[in-house]
Amino acid sequence: MTDHTLRRQEPDTGSADAGDAGYSKALKARHINMIAIGGAIGTGLFLGAGGRLAQAGPALAVAYAVCGLFAFFVVRALGELILHRPSSGAFVSYAREFLGEKGAYVAGWMHFLNWSTTGIADITAIALYAHFWSFFTAIPQWVLALIALAVVLALNMVSVRLFGEMEFWFAIVKVTALVAFMVIGIVLVVTQQPIGGTMPGPGLIADNGGMFPSGLLPVVIVMQGVVFAYAGIELVGVAAGETAHPEKVMPKAINSIMWRIGTFYVGSVVLLVMLMPWSSYSKAESPFVTVLSNLGVPAAADVMNLVVLTAAMSSLNSGLYSTGRILRSMAIAGSAPKFTGVMNASQVPYGGILLTSAVCVLGVGLNYAVPGEAFEIVLNFAAIGILATWAIIMLCHLVYVRQANAGHHTRPFFRLPGSPVTEIITLAFLAAVVVLMGFDDIGRLTLLSLPAIVLTLVAGWYCVRKRIDMRQFDEEVS
Repeated sequence: MTDHTLRRQEPDTGSADAGDAGYSKALKARHINMIAIGGAIGTGLFLGAGGRLAQAGPALAVAYAVCGLFAFFVVRALGELILHRPSSGAFVSYAREFLGEKGAYVAGWMHFLNWSTTGIADITAIALYAHFWSFFTAIPQWVLALIALAVVLALNMVSVRLFGEMEFWFAIVKVTALVAFMVIGIVLVVTQQPIGGTMPGPGLIADNGGMFPSGLLPVVIVMQGVVFAYAGIELVGVAAGETAHPEKVMPKAINSIMWRIGTFYVGSVVLLVMLMPWSSYSKAESPFVTVLSNLGVPAAADVMNLVVLTAAMSSLNSGLYSTGRILRSMAIAGSAPKFTGVMNASQVPYGGILLTSAVCVLGVGLNYAVPGEAFEIVLNFAAIGILATWAIIMLCHLVYVRQANAGHHTRPFFRLPGSPVTEIITLAFLAAVVVLMGFDDIGRLTLLSLPAIVLTLVAGWYCVRKRIDMRQFDEEVS
């Protein structure tokens, strides 16, 4: 690598984030790469794809491709901001720099809404997966959810290195299983091996209504659920603050997300609808488990169920990790409770992690009250948080590019292509997804809750604004 290239990779000059102090740089390149993979492959694919297939049919692949493209735009914009200034506060830190503390406040609490509700979805998924085995059938869903939360919480409190190792191996398991499933699926399609009395192949798509068996509207409606599948891609931004050389590691990790989306999401959905009729899948079971169970190989279904359980554990682990760091950045400025800024001896911001876990405990109650609908209810609330987080990332990038064009910053070589058009189109897409939630019964309830969310944010701001202290953020990065 030439000296010129190295100079271009140096982070730009920006405002220091006092919330970055005290972290160890324990995450290595392999951790970051696998965190990127883990963020792109999660519960939304392993469990959520079953219900979405039953609703939209083979066209779900189109929905995954469209949402995946915009998700890539978001993470690519975040990548450029990371090279501008790596921070464990990630988009909250960038919102503080480009949108002011009000922007950071909204970004942080909407991210908290996202991952605290995602955590509820994850512990719900873990309980559902566990019920696949008869050994756990007698145990109530809420008890299994509570056990899962306790285990992941304990592991997350130890150290960032342990978090990185867990995510590394979680991602290895997920990728290995998906690749193995796709290889098996391709072999079954090529050899025309019957599955549950059905002959696999492209003919299954044509014989069951084509790509759009229920028309275009269901495909458009499922977009708001599909967005949830990509929740977690922004985790690479949080992890950037705890790795030694983000300017070298991040571009490679972020660029690889695009082909992962194409292979694992679009490819697996196309394969699933060629193995069995799309109407064979349901929201009650992972579509991968459905296929393997119908193959008559119980052990294979057990293994895949273990894998999807691992994916849910990984997502829960990531949510606790990211909210802990985000809340600490906010606590230093005064826009989050002081206890969320506290670190333990292992340099883990345990206050924020405990706050997120407390919300997840409410999810245990949800699993007790409405076990059949718990996953779908929290999925929609998580989608609101995701959409808000992504929108704030794109707004920050718009302001950053505008300031760079005015000569205040030097953009790195790793850039979001097509700016500012790309940001505007992405923001329009995110707004359209919010509107689409009104066409879904549970999504409609989520939209009706938006005024309450806004009022809570406003009330919260008036409670914390007097203790906002920006003096620690006035220094410039040397």
